[in-house]
Amino acid sequence: MSTPVQAPAGQQPADSAGRRAIWLSIAALAMTFMLPLAGLVMALFALVAGIRALPLLKSASKPTGVAVGGIVVSSVALLLSGMATAMQLYLMDEYSAYQECMKGAGTVSSQGECFTQFRNAAERKLPADVLEVLGTMQP
Repeated sequence: MSTPVQAPAGQQPADSAGRRAIWLSIAALAMTFMLPLAGLVMALFALVAGIRALPLLKSASKPTGVAVGGIVVSSVALLLSGMATAMQLYLMDEYSAYQECMKGAGTVSSQGECFTQFRNAAERKLPADVLEVLGTMQP
């Protein structure tokens, strides 16, 4: 028979679960802007941690604001990373061509030409309203 796991001195499991949820969700949001696919996975972990923290906090009669905040932030990160990953997969061929062009671009003007080619290829594939949202961002 195993012995139950005890929390470190001065720290309750419910408190640590709420903090874990918010920290994972903040990490997921940061990862979304660096590596969208990693942000997607991290956001799923954060969402599960937040959902699991809610009953722990309620049963310990603790405020649930930290867990709810973690759920909200992880949901936003999940949405953003999902959209960014989908966009990357949809424009995979165009982005690969852009990367190949940039490998051979030795000057600033040739790099600008690579971006122009990428933008033109993306314009042919994406609706006009999506391009307006993206603005003049470079990949």
